[in-house]
Amino acid sequence: MREQQLQSLLQEMTLEEKVAQLLQLAPAFFEGAGSEGQITGPLQGMGVSKEEVHAAGSVLGIGGAEEAIAIQEAHMRNHRLSIPLATMADVIHGYRTIFPVPLAMGCSWSPELVEQSAAIAAKEASVSGIHVTFSPMADLTRDPRWGRVMESTGEDPWLNSLYARAFVRGYQGGQDGDLSQDKHRLAACIKHFAAYGAAEGGRDYNTVDMSEWMRREFYMPAYLAALEEGCEMVMTAFNTVDGIPATGNRRLMREMLREEWGFDGVLISDWGAVKEMIPHGVATDERECAYKAIQAGVDIEMMSPCYIRHLQELVESGEVAESLVDEAVLRILKLKNRLGLFEQPHRGADPEAERRIVFSDEHRQAAQQLAAKSCVLLKNEDVLPLDKAHRVALIGPFAESHDVLGPWSCMGVREDAVTLSEGMAAIAASHGMLESVPCSLEHITEAEKERAIEAARRAEVIVLALGEGSEMSGEAGCRADIALPSAQLELLRKLKELGKPIVVVLFNGRPLDLRVVDEEADAILEAWYPGSNGGAAVAGLLYGLDNPSGKLVMSFPYAVGQVPVYYNCFNTGRPQNAPDAQERYVSQYLDIPNEPLFPFGYGLSYTTFQYAQATLSDERLSMDGKLELAVSVTNTGVLAGEEIVQLYIRDVVGEAVRPLRELKGYRKVKLQPGETCHVSFDITEDMLRYHHPDLQFGSDPGQFMAFVGPNSRDVQALAFILTP
Repeated sequence: MREQQLQSLLQEMTLEEKVAQLLQLAPAFFEGAGSEGQITGPLQGMGVSKEEVHAAGSVLGIGGAEEAIAIQEAHMRNHRLSIPLATMADVIHGYRTIFPVPLAMGCSWSPELVEQSAAIAAKEASVSGIHVTFSPMADLTRDPRWGRVMESTGEDPWLNSLYARAFVRGYQGGQDGDLSQDKHRLAACIKHFAAYGAAEGGRDYNTVDMSEWMRREFYMPAYLAALEEGCEMVMTAFNTVDGIPATGNRRLMREMLREEWGFDGVLISDWGAVKEMIPHGVATDERECAYKAIQAGVDIEMMSPCYIRHLQELVESGEVAESLVDEAVLRILKLKNRLGLFEQPHRGADPEAERRIVFSDEHRQAAQQLAAKSCVLLKNEDVLPLDKAHRVALIGPFAESHDVLGPWSCMGVREDAVTLSEGMAAIAASHGMLESVPCSLEHITEAEKERAIEAARRAEVIVLALGEGSEMSGEAGCRADIALPSAQLELLRKLKELGKPIVVVLFNGRPLDLRVVDEEADAILEAWYPGSNGGAAVAGLLYGLDNPSGKLVMSFPYAVGQVPVYYNCFNTGRPQNAPDAQERYVSQYLDIPNEPLFPFGYGLSYTTFQYAQATLSDERLSMDGKLELAVSVTNTGVLAGEEIVQLYIRDVVGEAVRPLRELKGYRKVKLQPGETCHVSFDITEDMLRYHHPDLQFGSDPGQFMAFVGPNSRDVQALAFILTP
């Protein structure tokens, strides 16, 4: 359809039909949904009529291609103007083939594989009847108590921006892609705008309060990167911004998102967020919620009835200009047009293709590859890799657990996931070399402990599979104590008494307090929630079929009392390590270190890498010039391996305080034993820019430090000057 035709369609719509176009409901409301008799209850609960459902604009979550086709066909019959529904869903880290959770994907430092995962998810979801995914989540995260850190890609704004772009390219096919022609792509929706990752106390739905400078400098870049990549939609955050809930925040949505950034796509509320302005205390009733949301520029209200009950009345009374409703409806129609829905209402929905494509071997292998790249080796005292001929006792709540998909696993089926036991049994020299002893997650019985100890006595090496159940993470999965359950730590201590090597494999969705594990275990492999083929991927790493190469994208605290703890922090006026620091009156804890247990960028390999002395091509950088930082890296071990060489920069004296280190680049190098690689980075003036106190974006001439190394802590430092 041409825009003129869309304008004509808009003019044909009644005000009631326009308002209904802004309504998003779950499938149970619609004719053609899964089972009969579902519709009556939801209609009564939401207070919407059958006629309003018939005119609704979008549906949230569909059970597959057949249901999608049935709902769309019924809707097209029922809608006076035959305007098709847009179907949307939370396709977060896979549709039916589940990839590692996004935090794990981030640890691969591989935007290419992340883009591939998004493309596969889009292909599976589109043939199953989905048009839009509520992904990626670009919220910068510094507090592991927050359950949704698993849905983020970590604590660095630059790296988060790379991943946001990769997800959008994978879902949408790139800026040159055509969603109307490529039916195997999805429209992406960046979320949660804005700064939801900074919820106070790491508690979901909680207050966010920070300066605009802090938001722009650290929290906004990844959202903007997604929009620059062509992301079609934006979702509002549950939290407040400058004391106003994001869903009703006109300055944030109208002035920044639409006017300053030029976004003219669809803005959707999160689930029920429009009505939540009442408990937030900024709206008296649903009528005022509708008024504030439409004034802020929210186009689609997800699963609350404020628009459908009150927006028509607000327009007719003159309190809301009908032009605001028209703008919102036109943006929705344009999205449907870009998706090709007016010509092909069913778009990619195809039951036969669904059976052939979804959860295919090819897709599962891709998920396994990314899982292997996402695991992070945190400790290894010459225990790993395992010898296939050694007798191994696999013990713990995740030894045989299928709960390895993680939260937001869309249509993933736990029972189809490869367990660690299955993965290891497929590799071990013989079944007699592996004894698997599962146990409970939080309440390990005495009988389970006895079986575990007996198996451990028979073994040469103990592999202890520990972690969090998936319900302990994700949305509403916030925890004040981020250590492993006490029963698991007690089991670890009991097994340690046997004096045998212990390898701990962790399945979890957040950085944990691992002090006890670090003290007791001989090796620690962070596997996260690794997805559908996760057990095979982790087993391959344990037995050395693959060499770990993942690096942390979120710091692991020494203790929860440090939180938030992150690498790109400020120095303070009384830094702990200053040459003239007094013993007490510095910025420090009296009882624990300032530093995390495992820092950003950290991760070990089964081989070792040695960095030669790094060099800079010059000590001075002009505004239009460049410096080359060069370093040689040698594989000094006996196995081939991949190293991620990381570049950080510090602005020593700025107009505003600057972080001690900021990631500005990285290089992946694959080296054979004894092989040396020359790695170089170009440093240019644009890499030194930041938001000044007046919010202007630029650089300051003066002294800088460049750092290079295997992580944010263990680096070489080189000084240079930016000249005017």
